Amino acid sequence: MPQTGPVRVLVTGGTFDKEYDELGGTLFFRKTHVHEMLALGRCRVPLAVETLMMIDSLHMTTRDRRKILAACRKAREKRLVVTHGTDTMVETARLLGRELSGKTVVLTGAMVPYKFGSSDGLFNLGSAIAYAQSLPEGVYVAMNGRAFAWDAVRKNRVKGEFEPRRR
Repeated sequence: MPQTGPVRVLVTGGTFDKEYDELGGTLFFRKTHVHEMLALGRCRVPLAVETLMMIDSLHMTTRDRRKILAACRKAREKRLVVTHGTDTMVETARLLGRELSGKTVVLTGAMVPYKFGSSDGLFNLGSAIAYAQSLPEGVYVAMNGRAFAWDAVRKNRVKGEFEPRRR
């Protein structure tokens, strides 16, 4: 397999990075768990991790999405992973898919916070890094071992998973 070069991970928050306040019974953000997850997964891929924001994707604005687009454009790396909340991941993928070219961008997240211990986040992050190295240029959503083109995916809120959507 040819060397693909380094991968940049752009962190935006989402369930991936939420913490639980046991006293208040609320979820909140402190700092990203990506570094800990990469160490736990024994990742050996050359990576640069950049935190853009730490927000719930339901609170993400057009301005926030444009910030993600600008960071993707600015990145020297041609292969990128964007950690993102699952509620509006498809909307961000749509913007990137329409306005970005020349790079492979894989958006991923988690349905359960990493700190809960039963999270799908570690698996999704590893899969997204692998997909970013192996898929051709384009924008993708990677969840639960599956990768979808940005314009052929939807979140099934009843099943709690991502699935193909007809183009």
